[in-house]
Amino acid sequence: MKKLLLGFTFLILIAGLFAQEALKSTEEEYYDFLSLTGDVERPTLGYRTLSDSVWKLDEDTDHIWSGNNLGSTKVIWESSSPAENWFTNGLYQGFKYKIFGPEWFNSYNTAAPYGQNDGALWQGRGYNTALTTGARIEGYGFELTFKPQVSWSQNLEFETNPDIYPSPYSHTFKSGTVYLPIDLVQRYGESSFWNYDWGDSELRWSWHSLTFGFGNQSPWLGPAILNPMLGSNNAASYTKFDAGLRKLKVTLPFLYWDLGTIEGRIWVGKLKSSDYFAEFAKRNEDRMLTAMSASYEPSFIPGFTFGLNRIFNTYWRTENLKYILRLFTDDHKNALASSGNDEDQKVSLFVEWIFPQVGLDIYGEYGFDDFSGYKLTNPFHTGIYTVGAKQLIPINLKKLFPNIQNNYDLSSEIMFEWNNFEMSQDFQFQWAYLGYYAHGFVNQGYTQKGQIVGAGSGAFGNSQFIQYKVLYPKGYTSFKFHRYCPNNNAILSQAINQSANNGKAQLYTDWYANYEAYYVYGIKTNLHILYSLEMNFEFDYMKIYNKNYKKQVNEDNLYFCLDFKYVF
Repeated sequence: MKKLLLGFTFLILIAGLFAQEALKSTEEEYYDFLSLTGDVERPTLGYRTLSDSVWKLDEDTDHIWSGNNLGSTKVIWESSSPAENWFTNGLYQGFKYKIFGPEWFNSYNTAAPYGQNDGALWQGRGYNTALTTGARIEGYGFELTFKPQVSWSQNLEFETNPDIYPSPYSHTFKSGTVYLPIDLVQRYGESSFWNYDWGDSELRWSWHSLTFGFGNQSPWLGPAILNPMLGSNNAASYTKFDAGLRKLKVTLPFLYWDLGTIEGRIWVGKLKSSDYFAEFAKRNEDRMLTAMSASYEPSFIPGFTFGLNRIFNTYWRTENLKYILRLFTDDHKNALASSGNDEDQKVSLFVEWIFPQVGLDIYGEYGFDDFSGYKLTNPFHTGIYTVGAKQLIPINLKKLFPNIQNNYDLSSEIMFEWNNFEMSQDFQFQWAYLGYYAHGFVNQGYTQKGQIVGAGSGAFGNSQFIQYKVLYPKGYTSFKFHRYCPNNNAILSQAINQSANNGKAQLYTDWYANYEAYYVYGIKTNLHILYSLEMNFEFDYMKIYNKNYKKQVNEDNLYFCLDFKYVF
């Protein structure tokens, strides 16, 4: 009995150095802020889910939120004499757990739907609420996470434009006599509704950096802070199987040269349609998402990362498992619509460079949809791009106000992102084109249950986002400006095969610069009102210009958000 007691520890201990955070949560964004100073190292390069977002912060690190509970992983049991061999050295020999939430989110839109990167929650007009909670247990390589989301949306009616969007529920739009379909929902039916989503639930097994998972965790792909091109938590989660390598340092054998750090993942998932697309669907089938993400951080350029994301969007058929192998080829051929088994492929390339010495992070991403047949003379066919930056700005209050006792310094950061997702103008010589996330044959587009899997704003237009955040010991206050045009392609496509001259002056009068544009001015405050209880309040004023593409028709929307979260 004594040997048994010596061999195992049954006390519940706290592993304070490890924190595992949900995508875009307050805690994850705070750890990312600390990465600008070099206080923590980012756990990922270009592929990030809740399971991968494990941050390691030294307990002795002095940081502005050191007096708040940022969450911790607790050890249930671990061996005091773990086995030592090539296999067991890659496993944590024990069991530990983490509790997520509970978190209660509430929002209200006075005039129009507004909100993004919120999972399965639909923030329509009226009141919206979501409850998220769960737990995670790990041991001997296995990781089991259960973290669903339950939501309710009042889903009040708002005005739409049938001349642009024939259905009041779908963003499928009409260009002349042509319908350009995509399963992007304007409104989920005519009444309020409840929704259940598996959220970040998942079963995973990992050995060293090698990992295999089955579940619903949405991957965030690339460096974008608001509108990543090919992966975000903007839509409902989808079921997938993935395999690959977590962030791994590579050393050349025998010579012991540091080659840098790599990361890679492939996955196959099932995308589903909404209930509001059947009337436009050529084939209203589930789709198979076959995807890869690969990133490399060379040792000889500190802080610099570049990577690639590639996806195939096909119908859910066994034969389409062949696209797993095609991920690793430069094959540009698409299946023909006449085959009855169509495909859509998309690629994005990204770079990011962090300078912790000055607290600066800069990044860019370029994406293209299918491929150009004229690679040398027209390489930017369907091209879209993102550029962005984050800058740490210390606020030295002790220096500004030296006579105030018990003074303390603050920290702040400014972040900026510009997305241009408009159609490339060579389409003026081809056909009306909805955009990067749509496809003529796989006509649901790159969506899950009616929402885009990538960018949540400006997906067929453009977006400019700037935010300034001031952090203090008990939270932060941020100020933002966000301008975006959700669908400029609806306007640009009107000019296909037409001219504003030669008797077509009406085209100019009706459509020139008639973009629907959203201007959002917002303030958000996070407060740790107790050691383990935090509250978020946000107020945004939105001005919508050319509402529903009607010139000089403007509308105001007020957005209120109140969120409570208990941190274990």
